[in-house]
Amino acid sequence: MKLTNPLVLLVIGVGLAAAGWFATLMAGRYSLATPVLPLTGLVTMGVIVVLTLVLGIRVLRWRNGKKKKMLNPILAAWTLVLAQACAYTGAMLLGWHAGIFLDQLRLWNVRSGQAITWQTLIMAGGALVMIVVGLVVERFCRIPPEDGEADGTPGLQGKRGKPKAEGEYAYRGD
Repeated sequence: MKLTNPLVLLVIGVGLAAAGWFATLMAGRYSLATPVLPLTGLVTMGVIVVLTLVLGIRVLRWRNGKKKKMLNPILAAWTLVLAQACAYTGAMLLGWHAGIFLDQLRLWNVRSGQAITWQTLIMAGGALVMIVVGLVVERFCRIPPEDGEADGTPGLQGKRGKPKAEGEYAYRGD
């Protein structure tokens, strides 16, 4: 599985910032409520972040050799998928709330109460935490290259070795 590309997260965030700005503009035009998540959404975001971090630390401890018990590979794969989902969801929420914040910013001096503006900033901060935790835990799930692999050892690229013993290969096929 490939690592999450931060550029893709940026594109998602910018696209949803435009969508959030447009949705807020339309909601204001038709006298509807601003489409911002309630602050209770932070509880859900916090649970997801804590769960991702706990599972990621568990995988990291196993990877670093601090655990003697074998790690369930399905749990490790789920942890990786959860970390990636956390990063993508955070990018979406950050973009959406950044777009709403940009629309609300132009009304900062006109409105008496800026509760919605602060709410969007708080939700964007929670989304930023989701992105960071998702990317960090995704790095926890990487397995370091084995000794002697062509990708991990300089100078071995392009060299094909013969099997050292029966069933043991120094090189993986094309």
